[in-house]
Amino acid sequence: MILTNVNTVPGKKVVEHFGIVQGSTVRAKHVGRDLMASLKNLVGGELKGYTELLQESRQEAMDRMAEQARQLGANAVVNIRFATSSVAQGASELFAYGTAVRVE
Repeated sequence: MILTNVNTVPGKKVVEHFGIVQGSTVRAKHVGRDLMASLKNLVGGELKGYTELLQESRQEAMDRMAEQARQLGANAVVNIRFATSSVAQGASELFAYGTAVRVE
């Protein structure tokens, strides 16, 4: 599965369009990560626990989007975008979406 944030796949021709596909995940903060983040706020630096949480969330949302595209018969998803939203106190959704296509 080719995944890209541009409108086309260089060197390939779009031969079929399947429409928008999406994947999402909702994650809650972890008490241990919150404690470490609070301590890190005192001294500064990267909040590695949150960085890892966001990376895992992006990957899960992309995997779900790619699986939906695969089920439609696509072999690529173009114009991929991400969005986030707060769904409850301490919980956020990461949403990935793009256009499923078949390229040759």
